[in-house]
Amino acid sequence: MLQKICRAFIRFLRRIWGDQPVGWSTLLPGLLLTAILLALPTGYEGAVIYQGTQKVRATVLETNESAIISAGLIQTGEQTCTLRIEEGSFKGQITQGTNLLSGSLSQDKIFAPGDSAFVVVSYQGDTITSVTMIDHYRITWEGVLAAFFALLLILFAGPGGVRAMLSFVITVLSIWKVMIPTCLKGGNPILVALLIVALLTVVIIVFVYGYDRRSLVAVLGSMLGTVTACGLGMLFTNLLKIHGAVMSDSETLLYAGYQNLDLTHIFMASIFIGAAGAMMDLAVDITSGVSEVIRKKPGIRSWEAVGSGMRIGQAAMGTMTTTLLLAYSGGCMAQLMVFMAQGTPILNILNYKYVASEILQTLVGSFALVTVAPFTAVTAGLLLTRHPSPAASDTTEMQEA
Repeated sequence: MLQKICRAFIRFLRRIWGDQPVGWSTLLPGLLLTAILLALPTGYEGAVIYQGTQKVRATVLETNESAIISAGLIQTGEQTCTLRIEEGSFKGQITQGTNLLSGSLSQDKIFAPGDSAFVVVSYQGDTITSVTMIDHYRITWEGVLAAFFALLLILFAGPGGVRAMLSFVITVLSIWKVMIPTCLKGGNPILVALLIVALLTVVIIVFVYGYDRRSLVAVLGSMLGTVTACGLGMLFTNLLKIHGAVMSDSETLLYAGYQNLDLTHIFMASIFIGAAGAMMDLAVDITSGVSEVIRKKPGIRSWEAVGSGMRIGQAAMGTMTTTLLLAYSGGCMAQLMVFMAQGTPILNILNYKYVASEILQTLVGSFALVTVAPFTAVTAGLLLTRHPSPAASDTTEMQEA
């Protein structure tokens, strides 16, 4: 019975995956890059405040709310919890933990018996001196969600799904291991972000097409849009007189000892980073469309291919710009509801700098997307028609044979 199920599952996968090649020529360099990024130190490991402690998972056995002061929705004071340590050298020990409440609904948390908590255990020798409760322990379910996503992606996309997951991991590691530490150490945020986006654009698009002229076309189209977004972001950030402190937690960064950081340049970099994924997507869509047109009609002229690319771009641009609008507006729903509830005039809303910063990000990203279409269409028309891509040439030869 089990063998029949396995065989049926394999047949199902073959029907979904078709004859997709594994693409080891791109997969192996991607795995190597991932390994390098994983091993790369950020220089900020082992913060002083966490030395002499263990960050572990604990189970809440009992709670005591007698020291909590409630005033409507606001709660201050502290909650005392009886905990069982589940990890580390103190695994199995029963101890008391303190959950401090500051009166902030966004940061405070209340524990109940049976909850899994993330705690910092301070100790001296073999004795626990104090336990601070950081938050609910969410790593397990985050891992389950990520594993389910990866499984579903690989199941339906096959080898392409593996490459997509690898590009996702490389993106996260590049930002966390390279861009953020470099900016903290005083690197130019705009230059660093441009280099990281360029690297990710090349890696991700090569995963899609392999080492092909189509990759060159898509990379050039996407990067031209990114450079456009960078230039417009720098120009209009200055014209609108927006300071980088509009970003959440930016002031906390300054007070933590990084007063020399240029928050405005970091904000400028965030503008084109936020739109880079959509620009890559649009560039790949147009490149694939033009490549398919050329494959079907190998003798097509360059200007005809450019026209086809423009028409493909026209269909995609409307949804792409709306995607950016929804992405940015979705993050400020509560803010918009506050404006509505207070009856704030629209002119006042548009003049608030934190609203202007969201408008700037949306419009600059959308403007860059609009430019990606002609950039990619022209590049595809020039590069793919004069020298047909290997895939197109092979298909043409097979048809002629």
